[in-house]
Amino acid sequence: MKRLLTSCLGLGWLPVAPGTWGSLPPAITFGLCWWCGAPVAAISALMATFIVAGSVVCVKFAPAAIAATGKQDPGEVVADEFAGQALTLLTISPVMPDGLTASQIWTTAAIGFLLFRVFDIAKPWPIRKLEKLPQGWGILADDLLAGVFGAVVLHIVVWLWLAR
Repeated sequence: MKRLLTSCLGLGWLPVAPGTWGSLPPAITFGLCWWCGAPVAAISALMATFIVAGSVVCVKFAPAAIAATGKQDPGEVVADEFAGQALTLLTISPVMPDGLTASQIWTTAAIGFLLFRVFDIAKPWPIRKLEKLPQGWGILADDLLAGVFGAVVLHIVVWLWLAR
């Protein structure tokens, strides 16, 4: 059960790019919520819930995946990507203007998704340093900081693009 949760119900067991699959649910949920007209506070609360849930699962249960695989950061553990992706999208809703088209909403979600993945994969300083933390903390912390980096750049992009 622990490995099922850390793999985000099996997304981490997909054969190609498991971290990308683990990042998709928050991005899709964000886009769907905006597209369906959910209140900004509800979208932000949902992203915050995703961050907390992914973080708790990663820290509590990733040691089981580490023990089973013998790897310090098993590819099957994608609860960290789930949390980091949600963090990238958490604070953007309040600054997005009203009346966005479906294309603008989905483009914002896609840009947020891509930014998080770039920072998660490239791991610029000091993101890579956080991987050295023990057990689930090292697996999680680098993704949360990648989420912060993604959020900062996403704010700049939205400000330049949509908030003219």
